[in-house]
Amino acid sequence: MTLSAELYFSFRSPYSYLAVGRYRAMAEEYDLDISLRTVWPIAIRDPDILFTGNPNVGRYIFMDAARSAQMLGIPYRWPRPDPVVQDLMTREIADDQPYIYRLGRMGQAATRRGKGLAFADEVSRIIFSGEVDDWHEGDHFANAAARAGLDFAELEAEANSDAEALDAEIAANQDALETAGHWGVPTLVFDGEPFFGQDRIEMAKWRMEQKGLTKR
Repeated sequence: MTLSAELYFSFRSPYSYLAVGRYRAMAEEYDLDISLRTVWPIAIRDPDILFTGNPNVGRYIFMDAARSAQMLGIPYRWPRPDPVVQDLMTREIADDQPYIYRLGRMGQAATRRGKGLAFADEVSRIIFSGEVDDWHEGDHFANAAARAGLDFAELEAEANSDAEALDAEIAANQDALETAGHWGVPTLVFDGEPFFGQDRIEMAKWRMEQKGLTKR
């Protein structure tokens, strides 16, 4: 029996990047369907929360994401450019956001085609791995979509022409995440139970095994 789960994911979250490839590998090895549910980064949906209050929050995220990647053996560097245009010194979020809306809408369009997990994995690699500068330029983005089995031009056209509906779906994803009992990413929801963080993958797998997870 195929088990099903939803992965709530942000294209700006380094922890989402550290999780998505491992969840993709799990879905390929096991009789498991993981549907990607894109949500906006907290910097977009509630900028008053991100990097406010204690300044150690931001510093800790940068440090911890880097060491987590090192421990896991996953290539990592803070993106160039950042998917969210933000002055990290002043914490100010720019009004113009040319990257994150494009990413989120295309991610949701990929989910419509049943390939959201693969798309998020391939695109996150060009954003966060440090192997690519200016991931938004040239053919980096198109090649990542192709590796996920998707037509980049088709995705981009849909992201532009159906933006309002895609944004509504992304908002519904956020509502569903909160209904499941969490607010952050990455969160895998399986059988109504949320597993938050890139360090809960083995726990999620353990729970799935209790519910009959088998290899393909």
